[in-house]
Amino acid sequence: MSETTHDRAAAGDRPPPDGDLSPAELAARHGLTVSGARPSLLDYIRQLWGRRHFILAFSRAKLTAQYSQAKLGQLWQVFTPLLNAFVYFLIFGLLLGGRGNMEMDEYVPFLVIGVFVFTFTHSSVMSGVKSISGNLGLVRALHFPRASLPISFSLQQLQQLLYSMIILVVVLAAFQHFPTWSWFLVIPALLLQLLFNTGLAMIFARLGSKTPDLAQLMPFVLRTWMYGSGVMFPLDYMVRERAGGPQWLADVLMANPASVYMELVRFALIDGPRYESLSGHFWLLGIGWALLFAVGGFVYFWKAEERYGRG
Repeated sequence: MSETTHDRAAAGDRPPPDGDLSPAELAARHGLTVSGARPSLLDYIRQLWGRRHFILAFSRAKLTAQYSQAKLGQLWQVFTPLLNAFVYFLIFGLLLGGRGNMEMDEYVPFLVIGVFVFTFTHSSVMSGVKSISGNLGLVRALHFPRASLPISFSLQQLQQLLYSMIILVVVLAAFQHFPTWSWFLVIPALLLQLLFNTGLAMIFARLGSKTPDLAQLMPFVLRTWMYGSGVMFPLDYMVRERAGGPQWLADVLMANPASVYMELVRFALIDGPRYESLSGHFWLLGIGWALLFAVGGFVYFWKAEERYGRG
């Protein structure tokens, strides 16, 4: 009798067979996890770091392929923003008198810097909107952290901006603005803008993944943002002297991220009475906008990681 009881006790200590378990218990027993499940935030950051070589290679490949069908090829990376600057110069600098009291040797660099820097943000947002919806084949075929795509596209736009900077240096020299120590301030300014652009691109990547029509709407939104950021004209002059608006409105417009990063780069590169000094709050705003959108945009994108490419 005792032997039988012992056998039953021993049998009771054995784990139940697989057939008696629920699917969740069976998966837990064999160490299985949900396919495509969202990793923790720290694991996600580790995965992105592990894909850093892919991110850089993908951004370079996209940059090379962008104008591969054009006869002038990569030269369009420089010609496109430069031609935009020329058109804005004709309209706002000559026809509409939007340069205020700035002399031509100050206004032309002011305008070119504004166009180049805003194009960096504009292109990052537009690339971000389509980064998921425009690469569904890649998203569905391979397993990788989806944030790699908007980050890659932001890096692609940074590389394109750096090509444009070559022409910008020529323009500055042509209008008697030569290198000084302040030019090194361009590096932190563009790094802050890169963080801001990447966060913004990730926000719109998530929105665009479910609403592809957003790519058709964003050019109008970005154009409005451009006119309100002082790309072609000094905001304080246009708001206060031309429109008769209050000072607080000019201050609010100057505090928007696009305007902040343009002013930081202009201060670093332009010699003139307008840019002899720059209030320190511009740097604080630049850092604040960069951290807010980089962190907030990353978390916002990560929260939908398991839904990209489905449905």
